[in-house]
Amino acid sequence: MKPALHIQPTLLALAIASATSYSIAETGTDENNLNNTDQLTTLEVKGQSYRNTATKTQLDPEETPQAISIIDSKELETRGVESLNEAVRYTAGVHSELRGGAITRLDLFNIRGFDNTLVYYDGLPLLYNGNNLQAQIDAAAVDQVEVFKGPASTLYGSMPPGGMINMISKAPQKEKKNSVKVTIGSDNKKEASFDSTGAISEDVNYRLIGLVRDKDGQANTTTEERVMIAPSLDIKLSEDTLLNLNMYYQKDPSMGTFGALPGVGTVYDNAYGKVDSDTFLGDENFNTFEREFLMFGYKIDHKINDTWQFLQNSRFTTAKSYQEMVYSTGLESDKRTVKRAAYITDEESKSISIDNQFSGAFDIGNVEHNVLLGVDYLKTKSNFQYQNATAVPTIDLYEPDNNQFTASDLTFVKLSDHDYNSSQLGLYLQDQMRFDQLVLIAGGRYDQYKYDESGINYGSAATKDIDQTHLSGRLGALYELQNGLSPFISYSQSFEPVMDTRNTGKDYEPTTSAQWETGLKYNANGFHGSLAVYEITKNDILTNDPDDPSDQRKIQVGEIRSRGIELEVNKAITEEVSLSLAANLQDVEITKDNSGLEGNTPIRIPEKQLSVWLSYKPAAGKLVGTTLGAGARYVGEMQIDAANSDTLSPYTLVDLSIGYDLAQLSSNWKGASIQFSVSNLLDETYFSCYSKTNCWYGADRSFELTGRYDF
Repeated sequence: MKPALHIQPTLLALAIASATSYSIAETGTDENNLNNTDQLTTLEVKGQSYRNTATKTQLDPEETPQAISIIDSKELETRGVESLNEAVRYTAGVHSELRGGAITRLDLFNIRGFDNTLVYYDGLPLLYNGNNLQAQIDAAAVDQVEVFKGPASTLYGSMPPGGMINMISKAPQKEKKNSVKVTIGSDNKKEASFDSTGAISEDVNYRLIGLVRDKDGQANTTTEERVMIAPSLDIKLSEDTLLNLNMYYQKDPSMGTFGALPGVGTVYDNAYGKVDSDTFLGDENFNTFEREFLMFGYKIDHKINDTWQFLQNSRFTTAKSYQEMVYSTGLESDKRTVKRAAYITDEESKSISIDNQFSGAFDIGNVEHNVLLGVDYLKTKSNFQYQNATAVPTIDLYEPDNNQFTASDLTFVKLSDHDYNSSQLGLYLQDQMRFDQLVLIAGGRYDQYKYDESGINYGSAATKDIDQTHLSGRLGALYELQNGLSPFISYSQSFEPVMDTRNTGKDYEPTTSAQWETGLKYNANGFHGSLAVYEITKNDILTNDPDDPSDQRKIQVGEIRSRGIELEVNKAITEEVSLSLAANLQDVEITKDNSGLEGNTPIRIPEKQLSVWLSYKPAAGKLVGTTLGAGARYVGEMQIDAANSDTLSPYTLVDLSIGYDLAQLSSNWKGASIQFSVSNLLDETYFSCYSKTNCWYGADRSFELTGRYDF
């Protein structure tokens, strides 16, 4: 306990204690009793000035009244993860790779039945312009991935209600460590990376991470290339102040394809047989996706006194992308001739985000309080240019000629050239309270969202001007029993701005969502587990107006309900064997709609998911130094289109990982190791679809062999 403050409860304290509110997740950067509030009064140079995802405070996940999943660096390394989509494959309630395994240029996923393209990195949102330009962080720079389930607007503002993902960067450390890795693999993969950290002086620690990668895409004639560098510094300005400076630069000269295949010949039978999984319906002379982005950021963590602490987290991002692409517009009656069109996009975006947090830890009577008061701001400016060409040569689905034309052979019409700006200003308040074994969290947030655009967008004048506000709240309670069990219950809210996509001039209110969740957490005897049951209802969704025959005007009466149960278990079976299991059942339904979809399930949402990973690390015998891992992930039935006219078959994928410490062979090999990883070991065929005419193959079997040297 901290020394009690001899004060009467203020209006501020009463407001916090009675507000609706929010919950938790953890960065895992401090392994020594993060739940000990005494640590909050001492600034410690530990290489991570950002706190955690769910509360923005230092509260252990087992003490959090809401579901949280954490994928740590060891798991990312073992599975050979290189993207966020791959990282969350074994996480309950998350379905990723929504456009199949061949599409890698965007992080596309849904959580608890709600799609999300907004990814966080060290507690701040990554730039995403709503079209094709997304700042996509490579896993080589990531220490761990935190998945916070359920509405998150109380601390972060606009957010889909299923949950959020926050990627935590590899931070500077005081201890000197260097690592070099070289990887070769399927699809002619060649990769080299390095990671160096240590102390420059008594008060300055550094980290420098770099990577180059080149590989063939899954689709014929396509390639994927990347160059990345990420330096950072921790500077101890005084005993009470830590400054972190960070930069991230990434250039992707090529990122495969984004094109789909027709359902006939892939999901559905065709007289000509099945289409190969590497089929490409574009043209190698007109298939470009170049992306480049640069991020500068800083965090300043200052201890004001024994009670209060201040953290400011800020980032500036500039990004651009250029795309040339051919896409399918349908099959001819012969079921093998594919009609095509082409487009060019040229996009630029800049954003600045800043989050200011005042946190205070004190006691009032027998209750420990950790109060958080914050103000954050996000502003993004973007330009989007779009050109389209319709007179594009057809292509044979079964014998595609991918070398038919160049850009100069096509006639393009510019349909879009518009600027659009958005901003979000949020004020939030939270109190994390502990009374003996009871943990309570309460908080609220006020947001103002603004959006405007000008120019031409898809042939029409872009004149939107939006100004929307919203209040969000959250309450949570968890009780820690002596046997390691902790039952919890929580209520949380979220919102998303709504735009007039038809330019009717009508003003809308944000969509609103609310979740009830209850469950159990367990942490004892080498067993970590959680069981959560939830219901999310999203309201005020745009749907058709029955009184508008033109089908142009929309009204906000739509509703989606998601119900589910999730289980996650991490268990050390013996000193050598450990097991991780994740499972979820979910029922997602459109419960109100005027567009003929009421009662349907949205696309790309599996009813069931189950994954298991078994690790074996011998402690004695001839296999000492070996690490063996094997996993299986089952993804259940999904709807193929919004009309629910058919379903996609469930599938099961098997993954494998084998590592060996070469120092076991000779002391001269100290620090050297090798690892062999295989994804989709049995080369299972599976699909993801947006409709019956737009489908993607899942990722083919792939492997990689990595040599690593630590010194």
